[in-house]
Amino acid sequence: MTICMRSIATVRSRFTNEMRISRRDIVAEIVVREDLAEALTGIEEWSHLIILFWMDQLVGKPVPLTTHPRHRTDLPEVGVFCARGPERPNPIGLAVVELLKRHENILTVKALDAYDGTPVLDIKPYDAFDAITELRAPQWWMTATGRLTP
Repeated sequence: MTICMRSIATVRSRFTNEMRISRRDIVAEIVVREDLAEALTGIEEWSHLIILFWMDQLVGKPVPLTTHPRHRTDLPEVGVFCARGPERPNPIGLAVVELLKRHENILTVKALDAYDGTPVLDIKPYDAFDAITELRAPQWWMTATGRLTP
């Protein structure tokens, strides 16, 4: 099945593939299409948002079906649906970001690891329904992240 979508916004960011900073430190802008600005009404009342974006700079590149998470060869090779990397059959990115401010149709957010010019597919508020308190994760993930529990 082919699915056609139209982006609702574009990312403005200085984040690049060569940068070696924590995604948590990235501040970016999401410029929502002006015809959709009214859809942002009330968004400034939320502290965090879920951003779905199309990783267009990866389109057309071969997609492996297995990978080492975080490109770390010390971690086991798993299917791409078991890793959070960008290499995927459909290059859809997801980020939970902090909303710093809204000015008209522009959202300033923190922790968006999308490149400048990336098309945004959707914006959703992050709420208590999204917070998972009892997460199950593989032992290799807990070891790699230094967490005793997920």
